[in-house]
Amino acid sequence: MRNLLVTGGAGFIGSNFVRFMLERHPDYRIVVLDKLTYAGNLDNLKDVEERFGDRYAFVRGDICDAKVVEEAIHKHDVDTIVNFAAETHVDRSITEPDAFIRTDVYGTYVLLEAARKFGLERYHQVSTDEVYGDIPEGYRSKEDDPLRPRSPYSASKAGAEHLVHAYFTTHGVPITITRGSNNIGPYQYPEKVVPLFITNAIDDEPLPLYGDGMQKRDYQYVLDHCEGIETALLKGKPGEAYNLGTGVETPNIVMAKKILDLLGKPESLIRHVKDRPGHDRRYAMDVSKIEGLGWRSHHSFDEALEATVRWYLENEWWWRKIKGGAFKEYYRRQYAERLRGSGQA
Repeated sequence: MRNLLVTGGAGFIGSNFVRFMLERHPDYRIVVLDKLTYAGNLDNLKDVEERFGDRYAFVRGDICDAKVVEEAIHKHDVDTIVNFAAETHVDRSITEPDAFIRTDVYGTYVLLEAARKFGLERYHQVSTDEVYGDIPEGYRSKEDDPLRPRSPYSASKAGAEHLVHAYFTTHGVPITITRGSNNIGPYQYPEKVVPLFITNAIDDEPLPLYGDGMQKRDYQYVLDHCEGIETALLKGKPGEAYNLGTGVETPNIVMAKKILDLLGKPESLIRHVKDRPGHDRRYAMDVSKIEGLGWRSHHSFDEALEATVRWYLENEWWWRKIKGGAFKEYYRRQYAERLRGSGQA
């Protein structure tokens, strides 16, 4: 494993992974393949080309385009694919599911076909804890549990996982899968709840909190997630999936209040708004399998949140131009009516 094709490498987790792996492995070369949709941003990789020179290359392209994928593999002598490329936002999947099916399912098929054709050393699929669906209190999802997705997004990720397993069983493609919990950290597009709440709070704008805010999530720092993926790549058994998270759950309302505390803002900025359809109440995973390979989460939730808030405070150049563009229309469609309904528009 020396030449990695990182698809979706200009996105949030992907760009952090590219930087992490180039820093950790001086003998690795990484090629990023990214379509540069609204959440793909070359600003996320602004320093990488300067720091790492010819160990890094960028190809603009769609993972659904087999020709582009195969040309990138051939030109750069790729031996490993790490697939981050996906439509990921649950809210958008409810209103625009077709994009999720195309990228998350068909795009995964194209990459798997390329991995089979070129006989690659490893294909790694980056998945999500959301494939398990809503988890009852007192239980933590294990890797061999049934997948019970409840949104178009999680269904597309579960469908992709089934394809990945099928290519391992049928064609012997050496695959691994990681199912990550909610990531937070630098370069996360502000449609996601944590950067949305941070940036809104900085500007004294309301924090639109779905329902009662008691939905529980395992928030992990993105660099811990990157290290977990590295562990699965280097030590994981082909054909296996691994859960990645902290094992600690935090209600969304607690997360919102902690953000406000860190920024010195009043809790009156929280607005309880109409919940989204099919909103899962709880995700919780058993992470003992990946811990058995030597991985541990290094950041507590408080440490991860503090580091994330600090990054957004120090990098307004990055997020202000995003929130000043097409994002405004998305935010209006998603939240304007909900905020009016709360009586706090």
